[in-house]
Amino acid sequence: MIQLIHFPYAVSGFVVGALVGLTGVGGGSLMTPLLVLLFGIHPATAVGTDLLYAGITKISGTTVHSLHGSVDWRVTRRLFAGSAPAALLTLLALSYFGAQSGQTNGVITTTLGVSLLMTAVALVFRPYLVKKFAPFFEGRSDEQIALLTVVLGVGLGVLVTISSVGAGALGVTFLLMLYPKMPTLRIVASDIAHAVPLTLIAGAGHWAMGSVDWPMLLSLLVGSIPGVAIASHFASRVPDRVLRTLLAGALALAGGRLAL
Repeated sequence: MIQLIHFPYAVSGFVVGALVGLTGVGGGSLMTPLLVLLFGIHPATAVGTDLLYAGITKISGTTVHSLHGSVDWRVTRRLFAGSAPAALLTLLALSYFGAQSGQTNGVITTTLGVSLLMTAVALVFRPYLVKKFAPFFEGRSDEQIALLTVVLGVGLGVLVTISSVGAGALGVTFLLMLYPKMPTLRIVASDIAHAVPLTLIAGAGHWAMGSVDWPMLLSLLVGSIPGVAIASHFASRVPDRVLRTLLAGALALAGGRLAL
């Protein structure tokens, strides 16, 4: 009989889900390096499985935000206009070179490491970055902001498809710069809404290339769903700045190990 639930993966899913519930940082920046560094999962399989994991877990968040009217679908459409074709082209490139090949493995590992380092910087220095660059973008026309948002979507599409990292902390940081007058909740909700189709498209592409481990995905979801729910309940009692700083340090260490 095939074992459907693997306890170590379920525990990892619970831990990552709890950290997501406490910090709001997407599971991609946490789950993929954990699978690669702790469990020794092939980078392509870790990325492909995590993409579907992220897409499934963010559907509920998008639904709730949408019902509350928090999603700016204009911003989401602009991001998707860039990320969808970028994701498809990236999938074609990965397929051409072979998702499980050594060359692709090196590209995924290096991109994952760089993405984690960028995420760590975004977590620690987001207030400074937004304060520094938001005034510049505030003076741009709506057409210019729309174009820059599409370009941001292209970058996120490539990063997310290769590494599964970038749609959360990086996306929100850049959107806060591009739309300084927009409420943070609306920025976060729009970013989550955009992440769902992007991660599902990228995840489906990895599935087609054989880079998804379904029993592992099921085990991760079994742990992460209660982890997010429990941690979200206690999130207001935990100092956010301390958690984010510690998390950024962990991501920087993991990113440095993967990139070098």
